[in-house]
Amino acid sequence: MDYQEALDYILKFADYERMPRSALVFDLRRIMLLLARLGNPHLSAKSVHVAGTKGKGSTANMIASILSHAGYRVGFYTSPHLLSFTERVQINGKAIPEGDFARITQRLQPEVAAVNREAEFGELTTFEILTALAFLYFSGEKVDYQVMETGLGGRLDATNVVTPEVCVLTSISYDHTDVLGDTLARIAGEKAGIIKQGCPVVSAPQFPEAAAVIERVRREKQAELIRVGSDITWKLESFNTEGQSFSVKGRQGSYQLKIPLLGEYQLENAAAAVAAAEVLAERGAEITAGEISEGLANVNWPGRLQILGRQPWLVIDGAHNAYSMGRLTDALKKYFSFGRAWIIFGASSDKDAGGMAAEIAAFTDRVIVTGSRHPRAVPPDKMAGEFTRRGVNASVSPDVAGAVRMALQQAAPDDLICAAGSIFVIAEVLEFFRDKKDELT
Repeated sequence: MDYQEALDYILKFADYERMPRSALVFDLRRIMLLLARLGNPHLSAKSVHVAGTKGKGSTANMIASILSHAGYRVGFYTSPHLLSFTERVQINGKAIPEGDFARITQRLQPEVAAVNREAEFGELTTFEILTALAFLYFSGEKVDYQVMETGLGGRLDATNVVTPEVCVLTSISYDHTDVLGDTLARIAGEKAGIIKQGCPVVSAPQFPEAAAVIERVRREKQAELIRVGSDITWKLESFNTEGQSFSVKGRQGSYQLKIPLLGEYQLENAAAAVAAAEVLAERGAEITAGEISEGLANVNWPGRLQILGRQPWLVIDGAHNAYSMGRLTDALKKYFSFGRAWIIFGASSDKDAGGMAAEIAAFTDRVIVTGSRHPRAVPPDKMAGEFTRRGVNASVSPDVAGAVRMALQQAAPDDLICAAGSIFVIAEVLEFFRDKKDELT
């Protein structure tokens, strides 16, 4: 079995990233059965578990980077990916080699078949199989820590089989309402499902409705709660288009830090990562203030307010709900100086496209709607209607590459172009940048 065969095998199962989620039944007992047949590899390393709506990938990556710079062997599991499926499973910042991906998939095949043959709790999904692959890889490579980012929700997410050293809940807002619920309380209840008995919890600032749920669950689980914004605070010192300098006042000390990421929300994420690192230190990890600083200064997280070009500015960001789109437009105004703003926008059918369109329409009337190749992408013509209803006559491009070309043809050198709305859209902008780099200079 080669890598492409392995990928084809994994993707043939029910995949909630590519099909209507209402067709899936979430049940942790499936992956527990699979992991038991594999010798419970998820118990081989200490775990950090991260859930949330906005910033969970960034925060998990920061924690992994801190641990890595502290000298530990660190597995990092994230989703979705930008350019390669292997990005989802990393050790110390390096993606799993394709050969290892294929080898472990081949090992999984008979065990997956055995679980699915019984199908006592339904058949395994793509995400569950990939999660088991990550655990096997981390166990085989003898990582010290595994930082696990949830895929969807938390309570019934396949990653919720670990007993973590610390749980982290990043900002919770409306997303995946078809599965997680249509109120912040219900969504927060699913996210807070990662909280384990007696396990410390770090929480980013939350809306009151979500904060109340987290407080209730942590009391039920007798879990200590560390709140970013009160128990641990941060202050922006300076910034430019290369990154930000800021200070964090934690429970164990104060830190002068830099991060090569833009956006005020990234400082919030970094403060949560510092809080998690302090908890890990309390639980035996050897992490110094200098290693926290190095870990954050060297974090690498593409697709988050990432600058791909200048004159005009060409920026991509993974904002994919109304709340994160509002924070993105605020960040663009704060961190960049520009003439006119152009937004390249595409969304998936399960997202609040109308809410995002409202945020964009309040920011600019220069919009190019497009669609990614993803099967859940909203057709551009349909998306254009969301802007028409808000008084914006959006241009339409049937594909992402065409949208980038259209924006570059129309934008002046001092303008700003930002692509957002879907991780799949910005992945295709990255592909265009990689393949047509001369067109972006």
